[in-house]
Amino acid sequence: MKYTLEIEIDQPREKVIELFDNPENMQHWQPGFLSLEPISGTPGEVGAQSRLKYKMGKRDIEMVETITVRNLPDEFSGTYETTGVWNEVKNLFSESGDSKTKWISHVDFQLSGFMKIIAFLMPGSFKKQSFKYMELFKAFAEK
Repeated sequence: MKYTLEIEIDQPREKVIELFDNPENMQHWQPGFLSLEPISGTPGEVGAQSRLKYKMGKRDIEMVETITVRNLPDEFSGTYETTGVWNEVKNLFSESGDSKTKWISHVDFQLSGFMKIIAFLMPGSFKKQSFKYMELFKAFAEK
């Protein structure tokens, strides 16, 4: 399942990248975020892997992030893996008019097992959730 999302943030790209690139800010725009724990490589750099932990409802979710592209301020991309889910996210940032930033996110989900059934039953839920995170980041960056 592939889709592209786009949002405009009323902040200069430099400020958006400063906020986006700081793992300590994840708690402010990713509901349920608990922690980021480096596994291998230099944190924040291409090839680095980290364990991300979330609390979603009553479920604890762990996923492994692998950074695949770090070409800031233009692009930050990575893969995210957990049981039944492989997700690639390509985040592109560009200047948009006077002191604004356009954030485009290209998302590719590959699902198996139970998660494939969830996607079949609720095909729009993944896209909605991705866009919700973008809206929450926008609100965080603009305050």
